[in-house]
Amino acid sequence: MTPHTSPARLALLPWAALLVAGPAFAAADYDCMIEPAQTVEIRSPVVGILERVHARRGEAIRQGQVLVSIESSVEASAADSAKARAEAQGQAQLAGAKVSALREKARRLQDLLAEEFVSAQAVEDAQAELKLAEAELKTATENNQIARLDHRQAVDQLRRRQILAPFSGVVVDQYLYPGALMDSSDTKKPVLKIAQTHPLKVQALLPVKAFTQVRPGQMVSVTPEAPFADKPIQAKVRTVDRVLDAAAGTFGIVAEIDNVKGELPAGLRCKVRL
Repeated sequence: MTPHTSPARLALLPWAALLVAGPAFAAADYDCMIEPAQTVEIRSPVVGILERVHARRGEAIRQGQVLVSIESSVEASAADSAKARAEAQGQAQLAGAKVSALREKARRLQDLLAEEFVSAQAVEDAQAELKLAEAELKTATENNQIARLDHRQAVDQLRRRQILAPFSGVVVDQYLYPGALMDSSDTKKPVLKIAQTHPLKVQALLPVKAFTQVRPGQMVSVTPEAPFADKPIQAKVRTVDRVLDAAAGTFGIVAEIDNVKGELPAGLRCKVRL
């Protein structure tokens, strides 16, 4: 103790030091929820009879897998018919042969005209026939192109009778079964409800005082509820709300958990620590 320091003044020194340093942010656990990255209801883009559902509730699915098949006998026949028209080459070959023959005929008549064995009118008639044959060949070629486009459209219509998985995940629920009428109207029930489980999404509400302590790209610690609470899981913050809830004094964050092996289910409560 210095000669100029009183006991009362010494008692105030620790509080003065705290005021100078400012309030320290203490790590705390905040409530959160582990959810699927996205959840989608599978509906039919066309009207038809549900023929088969290839995945049941609780089953894992992979991106591009066929989930639903709609009865497509009429569309398959239309695709086969369009394919036959697209592959038909008889008209084009006939027109091509005709053009070759008339071209040779016009050449010979032109040679004979030079030797004054035929009239100029005969040469002009042959050239006119050649132009008509070339127009017929062009029409046949265009018809083949249109037939190929019709075949592609028919195949696309047939493919719409199968609904593919837009991502890998699990089937959450099944609403319709084989024999049901499929409809593209929003008033009708979907066939399946599927969820993307890799990655998983962690949503949490934090107090405003923690706003400066979290930023996109930061790693946070997430502890799921029992029986998955054996050890914390690292998650990367993807988004931080830029608009605060003034009434509640909170803001939201979204983080992602790598769940490529599918070991962690969605729908768990959790605690997140910054």
